[in-house]
Amino acid sequence: MRIRKAQDRLPTNIGWLDSKHTYSFGHHYDPNWTGSGALLVINDDTVAPAGGFGTHPHRDMEIISVVLEGKLTHKDSEGNIGHLVPGMVQRMSAGTGIRHSEYNGSDSEPVHFLQIWIAPHTQGLPPSYQEAEVPEQKGKVVLAGEGGLLAINQHAELAQYRLDDGDQVSFKAESRRKRYLHVIDGGIKGGDLDLGPGDGLELSAGEEKAFVAKDGTRFLAFDIPA
Repeated sequence: MRIRKAQDRLPTNIGWLDSKHTYSFGHHYDPNWTGSGALLVINDDTVAPAGGFGTHPHRDMEIISVVLEGKLTHKDSEGNIGHLVPGMVQRMSAGTGIRHSEYNGSDSEPVHFLQIWIAPHTQGLPPSYQEAEVPEQKGKVVLAGEGGLLAINQHAELAQYRLDDGDQVSFKAESRRKRYLHVIDGGIKGGDLDLGPGDGLELSAGEEKAFVAKDGTRFLAFDIPA
């Protein structure tokens, strides 16, 4: 079991972008945190008004964006245009190659979102794009994966949990799998382990952990090939 506290994430602050990287990213390298199996990136990005990432390429990567605050505008070389607000999730499969831009769709308010990269099970697939609205319901909603709001080219599941004070939940990593939890709001506690916003926890094969939630808790749970 590995714990990733919010304050230990790798920081990038370049004026228009304030980002916290769970794993090694860009010029940041931490040999202990290069990914959790096929899960390679969780970037907690806040982009200033009118700021954003200019057009740039990707290849052979499943890229998921979860918008927490503000408005995120997406454009890509396949002709897709998305205007994403809180309660929406987006998946772009880069496949054989795609170019895209992401920028703050507001001139006055920042946009806060999580960008997630997952390695696909097969390289050289055609690029594709999806977006969906996430229902504001208590419990588990599968954002990406089998039976989820979005498809994904990996044998993986990304779920969002919304829990109230005292709700109990447990997770186990199966053989040749990893589980990763990333807290967005509220928190979860298990024994002497107390995770709050921005904190994460990785479970490797055979490991299991039970939690009790605090009021207003929301977190992401990944089930991913090791």
